[in-house]
Amino acid sequence: SETLQSVFSGLVERLGKEPLELPLLQTRDVKSVTIVGVTGDRGLCGSYNNYAIKKVEERKAELEAKGIEVKLVTIGTKVGGYYKRRSVELVKEYNCPQAPTAAFATEVSSALLRSYLAGETDKVEIIYTKFISLISSTPTIRTLLPLSATGIEMEGDEIFSLTTKDGDFATEKTEFSAAEPRKYEKDMLFEQDPVTILNGILPLYLNGLTLRAVQESVASELAARMQAMQSASDNAKSLQKDLSVEYNRMRQASVTQEILEICAGAEAAQA
Repeated sequence: SETLQSVFSGLVERLGKEPLELPLLQTRDVKSVTIVGVTGDRGLCGSYNNYAIKKVEERKAELEAKGIEVKLVTIGTKVGGYYKRRSVELVKEYNCPQAPTAAFATEVSSALLRSYLAGETDKVEIIYTKFISLISSTPTIRTLLPLSATGIEMEGDEIFSLTTKDGDFATEKTEFSAAEPRKYEKDMLFEQDPVTILNGILPLYLNGLTLRAVQESVASELAARMQAMQSASDNAKSLQKDLSVEYNRMRQASVTQEILEICAGAEAAQA
């Protein structure tokens, strides 16, 4: 990813302010938008799936209110099942892998790219859950197509490491600045036209965007599931404690009642 950013930004600088004839960078009049919704395949992860689906619904309603046709591509059986139950036609459905690979991202992004280049859609957006920490994540909208020449080379990166702190899981985040543009000498000759090179780089970068979005969603899902299981364990412990207290009270009341009955019987016999 860093290499792609470096090469891309270096080529853009080399080309200067020349108009770039790149299909993936050209904006169109938006009449049709493809939304890629990412959720999980399983439950028991708190409100993770519900929040993601709600974000897709909000964006879909917003676009349709403007008279824009919305097409849906789903990653994850939860969001796919949600729209199937409502008889909404889906362009494509994918299961959400627990360990997303570059091959999976390429399959998804290639299908989206073909649809975009064929003119079947004017814009592609992905709605995924951005991983912030083990206790925080947020549904996010990102435009996949068309790409923007400004922004690709400016994007930094983050690496999260899973650690423990005071006996609990925690994360450590390391931020990396954007890759420095690669320097190309003015007299350097390219075997291919720089525009051709850029056309080859952009699909790879699109694959990287897709892979990162799915990976962050899966990380958010796993974190949400950890929190849900922790809450369930805490609730079970609290319930066990409350039941123990209630049981002891009832046992004590029963013993006290038996003692009172014995004492009352003894007094009656003496009388």
